[in-house]
Amino acid sequence: MKVCTDSCLFGAWTAIKASQQESPAKKALDIGGGTGLLSMMFAQKNNTDIDVIEINQAASQQAIQNISLSDWKDSIHVKNTSLQLFSPVQQYDFIFSNPPFFENDLKSADEFKNSAKHDTELSLDFLFHFIAEHIATNGKATVLLPFHRTSAFEELIIENGMFVNEKLLVKQSVKHDYFRSMLLFSKIKQSKAVETEISIRDDQNEYTLEFKDLLRDYYLAF
Repeated sequence: MKVCTDSCLFGAWTAIKASQQESPAKKALDIGGGTGLLSMMFAQKNNTDIDVIEINQAASQQAIQNISLSDWKDSIHVKNTSLQLFSPVQQYDFIFSNPPFFENDLKSADEFKNSAKHDTELSLDFLFHFIAEHIATNGKATVLLPFHRTSAFEELIIENGMFVNEKLLVKQSVKHDYFRSMLLFSKIKQSKAVETEISIRDDQNEYTLEFKDLLRDYYLAF
C-alpha cells in the first residue's frame, strides 16, 4: 500500500497536537489504520496505548508486521474489524482517522482501492457519531478530509454540540488551491478556533520549510 504525502503530514500534525495537550493521552484510537503508519508516528511522540481498527485483512496483517518490527510493538494493538462491529469498553483520550473519503467520486475497478478511498464501508456521518460517543470528556480528535467535504463535517461537529478547535488547510503547492483539510475537534470550546494553512511544495517544487519542520522527525532526507 502506498503512503501518501498528505497522510504523512496528517500523522505528523496529529502526533504534535496530541503531545501539546495539557493531559497526555493514555489511550488512543486510530480508525482506518491501514498499514500502521499513523499509529507509529503518533507513538513516536506520545507515550500512549493505541488501538488500531482496520477492515482490510491484508492491510491489517501488514500493520501487525510493521508494528512488530518497531519500538512500539507493545503499545499498539491492531484489530481486523469494521468500525460498525467494534465495541470498545473504554473512552479514548485521543481519536484520529484518515477515513475513506471519496464519496460520490468516480470509483476504480480495484475493490481494495475502493474500500480504502471511498466511504462505501464507512460514512463520515457514522465516523463522527462513533467518535462523539467514544471520546472522553476532555478528549481530542483529528480527521483528514478532502477540502470540498470540510464544511459538511464541520456542520456535523457543530450540530452535535462539539467544537472545532483547530483547522489546517493544505495545498499541494503554493500555486494550487486547497485540496485537504485537517480538523482538531473536541467537546470543549476554545475562545477562538485556530485556522492556519500549509503548502507541501514551494514555487520551485521543493518541500516548503513548514512541511519540513513538521516531518523532520520522520523523513530521513530532512
